[in-house]
Amino acid sequence: MDKESKTILLENASATGMNATDSPVAITSINIAIALFMLVVFLVGTTVNGLLLWVLGMKIKRTVNTLWFIHLIFTYLVSASCMPFLAVDVLLGSHWVFGTVMCKLINSFGSVGMFTTVFLLTVISLDRYLLICHPIWSQQNRTIPRARRLLIGVWFASLALSSPYLAFREIRVMEKGRIECVNNYALSSDWEGEKIQALRHHIRLALFVVRFLLAFLIPFFIIMGCYFWMGHNMKKKKLVRTGKPYRVLVASVASFFICWLPYHLFWAALLFGASHIIVKCLQVIFVTVVCFNFCFTPILYLIVGEKFQQVFKTSILALLKKGFADIIVVPEENSNISAQDNQMDYT
Repeated sequence: MDKESKTILLENASATGMNATDSPVAITSINIAIALFMLVVFLVGTTVNGLLLWVLGMKIKRTVNTLWFIHLIFTYLVSASCMPFLAVDVLLGSHWVFGTVMCKLINSFGSVGMFTTVFLLTVISLDRYLLICHPIWSQQNRTIPRARRLLIGVWFASLALSSPYLAFREIRVMEKGRIECVNNYALSSDWEGEKIQALRHHIRLALFVVRFLLAFLIPFFIIMGCYFWMGHNMKKKKLVRTGKPYRVLVASVASFFICWLPYHLFWAALLFGASHIIVKCLQVIFVTVVCFNFCFTPILYLIVGEKFQQVFKTSILALLKKGFADIIVVPEENSNISAQDNQMDYT
């Protein structure tokens, strides 16, 4: 909130007989700490993801695999870019000062980022399954044009599933003039009526179930199924994994599910009336780990599977080329052959 707005707010408070404690702005030390953390996430996230996106897009040969991760890192970049707005909201004690349009957009960006991330990780896992379990079919059909069409479908599905939040999100004036950016699931100005509240609860429950199933549970089983059959196929055909790309995929998938589980638990706690302490704890946990997911997970793509000292001796370009190359599988008896000599190009 700028100086002029704060002056007007204080003048209005004096005119209506309110004292300083009646101000809608409740800045606490915890709010300051969380807001500073979010600003750090913004600076680190935009810098890291922007750099990785530039290197992947401009410096590395375009393949199906790099195409997946270009879009994945772009979603991280968009999510990190929303942090300053959320930081100000937290700093002011959930007092939204950016208007209705930004209220709708910021919330929708978060939803699109969540759906797009999990859909991309599911697509990448299925792609890996086909590479390993059906290599001939994959070599004949795994092309960049088809990958681009699939990516368009992923973004379209994410936008469609996020559109309800664009419609429901609005600002609501609370006590003492505080403004909240909230979901109005019934699209009604009546916030107290029993029938309207019951309707809101049913819509909220339906959206939670859809979000939990499509953005967490179903992708989780698909991805775990892909890993199971990949491992079974490798053991059956006496294949071994070579190279770093498989570990990059494992790191990205593991970090996603570890980071987004608290998010769904938080909304479940709100929906089913958990205690205030549990809700607050889950909120702090999910905000922290989600920020970690789109801010620091891309760094894992560079260093996972590498000796710590080697990271500082290797250029970012070289690390990315190793990290986002295609998975290589060779017969167990030939596992001592270098990956470079046996690399397959499935672009």
